[in-house]
Amino acid sequence: MNDVNKKQETASVKPPEILYENDDFIAVNKPAGLLTLPDRFDAGLPSLAGLLEKRLGKIFIVHRLDRDTSGLILFAKHEQSHQYFSQLFASRQVEKYYYALVNGQMPEEKGRIDAPLGEHPVRKGKMTVQKKGKSAVTLYEVSERFALYNWLTVQILTGRTHQIRVHMQSCGHPVVMDELYGTAHPVFLSAIKRRYHSGKNQEEERPLLSRLALHAYRLHFPLPSGEHFSLEAPLPRDLQATLTQLRKHGS
Repeated sequence: MNDVNKKQETASVKPPEILYENDDFIAVNKPAGLLTLPDRFDAGLPSLAGLLEKRLGKIFIVHRLDRDTSGLILFAKHEQSHQYFSQLFASRQVEKYYYALVNGQMPEEKGRIDAPLGEHPVRKGKMTVQKKGKSAVTLYEVSERFALYNWLTVQILTGRTHQIRVHMQSCGHPVVMDELYGTAHPVFLSAIKRRYHSGKNQEEERPLLSRLALHAYRLHFPLPSGEHFSLEAPLPRDLQATLTQLRKHGS
């Protein structure tokens, strides 16, 4: 990406939706397509951390979401809270829940995927199931079934890179629009609605969903006071619209 395109992308990024904020941390609903923070592959692109630092000053990274995953993410506002939340995530005291639209029909209503993950031996930035990889455990439940897709509620007990995406691929049901681990086929209304007619004067059909169908919707964790605290991020418009149309026509 050249400098002109980077400037244009930066200018088009909207301020992130703040879901909760206190003196210790801030929780944000990250839009799909926005980096959590820049890495060596995407230097110069806008990031959620960068946008928040313009408003708050220095913030501290506690965990990450993939660029194409939307949803709830938490940042610490000072070193003490950073240490506290980092320890919570490291010791797996944070319950992390996602919504995912996957291809095909899951064979069971509920399941557990326990498959260690490691870096791909050839392709940088890609993960694979490996016997000698790091432990990775994913729980899923089918919330709704449609003809072509299943809508899942997912809980990850570990926090490995691309964990849900790799685990769903490993069981033959990749997340919709996962270019790295599945296919890049968008969701079109014409594919799920019988007797779909575009109209003679209508432009080329626009997809209902053209990005990774994965959303981090809930975090549950203890505060330093001992109180248990939950946060949720509402579905973005594209996922909500897709789910609405699937409920109408996708069965």
